[in-house]
Amino acid sequence: MVEVICDTSFLINLATRRIKNIDNLDVEIGAISFVVPDVVKTELSKLLKIPEKKHDIEKTLDFIKNFKTIQLSGSFADKELLEFAKSNKSIIGTMDKELKKQIKSVGSTILSFSNDKIILES
Repeated sequence: MVEVICDTSFLINLATRRIKNIDNLDVEIGAISFVVPDVVKTELSKLLKIPEKKHDIEKTLDFIKNFKTIQLSGSFADKELLEFAKSNKSIIGTMDKELKKQIKSVGSTILSFSNDKIILES
């Protein structure tokens, strides 16, 4: 099973949007497991304090409660994910265009969304 290390925006989209191909991912991409770094959980907790985001964040936290977590701490999730990608060629789930570019430049792969579908970018 391939682990996808998720950033904050990716998890929010995964939890709050209807993803058309979610049931076919194992056929299209292979068996995957979504993994949540500690730094992303911290970021979500901070976002919980913003009234207009509270509903989506609560939904996201509930959605990810049974996901595997990894110890990846720091103050800025994107920086930590990039460092992880540099030392562990991996798949990173993100929506962030700048982070996508940086992760691809270090040789890792991106899982993202396009037209309400999960897509693999390399």
